[in-house]
Amino acid sequence: MTGERSHTLTDSQQAWLTVRSHLLEHRFELALAAAEGYPWERRVSDTALLADVRWLPEQPLELGTVELVMSPDHHSRATDGDVVDALSEVALPTRPDGTRYPSYSAVVADLSPPAAFENRPTYRLLDADLGVTAGRMAFGRGRYFDGVDIGEACAHEYAASVLMGGPKPLREAIGAPWDLSRRPANLAISALTLRVDQGTGDASFLMHRRDATRVGHAGGLYQVLPVGIFQPSGSAEWNERNDFDLWRNLTREFAEELLGAPEDYDSERAPIDYEAWPFAKRLLAARDSGAIRVHVAGLGCDPLTFATDLLVVVTIEARTFDELFSDLVASNSEGELVAPARQGVKFTRTNVSRFARRERTQAAGAALLELAWRRRHELLP
Repeated sequence: MTGERSHTLTDSQQAWLTVRSHLLEHRFELALAAAEGYPWERRVSDTALLADVRWLPEQPLELGTVELVMSPDHHSRATDGDVVDALSEVALPTRPDGTRYPSYSAVVADLSPPAAFENRPTYRLLDADLGVTAGRMAFGRGRYFDGVDIGEACAHEYAASVLMGGPKPLREAIGAPWDLSRRPANLAISALTLRVDQGTGDASFLMHRRDATRVGHAGGLYQVLPVGIFQPSGSAEWNERNDFDLWRNLTREFAEELLGAPEDYDSERAPIDYEAWPFAKRLLAARDSGAIRVHVAGLGCDPLTFATDLLVVVTIEARTFDELFSDLVASNSEGELVAPARQGVKFTRTNVSRFARRERTQAAGAALLELAWRRRHELLP
């Protein structure tokens, strides 16, 4: 699309596309470099992921012990407008009519849109404290583009600085990315799925390679799965209340990413009836019986984009896994599963090190793998 109309683009738009291309191609290397700008003690398990000290519990927390609080009238303090304006020439280019794009998401939508790019409602993370035996997370209302307009703009700014030099005013204004009062934070739930054979004691895990043409974040990188933004299933008012549950969000992501189910739940007409949904019922029954165990290992933010992930480990007994995911897909709307998908990757020190240290794995996935391995005796049944 951009090639067909390149003759109509301004120099400013062309420069933006050059930086954006560099960002998409070198996102992994840029994230590692960006992590070097933060204190080592803020890095999770010696990976690039960053965390507040309150975000890493001393031991994994059972998912049900994490309390969620909704403050729908809370509005996060926006980043200083003068600083955002300072990004204009780098992140917000000038259009042929002489006007400047109003936001980074508007530039992406016009010049470099991925297949999935929609400004859906989200639960905006306001505060988190994951204690020793329980946790608490506070949320307000947000939109998906809130994170794009700040986080991806910061990543673009960083890539431009690497390519051409120059300051990084937005990143400097935000300061510590774990300070959630300084920026909007859309929470993603990143789940490491472990298939556990209790007879042999063997475990394996699933990995996913995100397709840069299909997703707006972390394209081209490996990641655990399922992963999804914590958000209502639709914009209708009843969904905010009905879907404000970490387990229900995970349920939808398991259906979508492992079974290829569509994201349209017709919830604009009525809220999802999780108790009547056959897959949700089977999944919950397995959790109630102990065949599925879900633990929170921590919370962290990406050093390049500040994307914020809740790190979850889901262990599933082998027979239950095979029954629930007998139709496991090889690819989904966001990318491809690492082959052989059905058997998974053996959960060994060698394979954990491979994806956490040597492959181009998203920071949240690398940290989650390391945390799960170090705490495997607490996590595996």
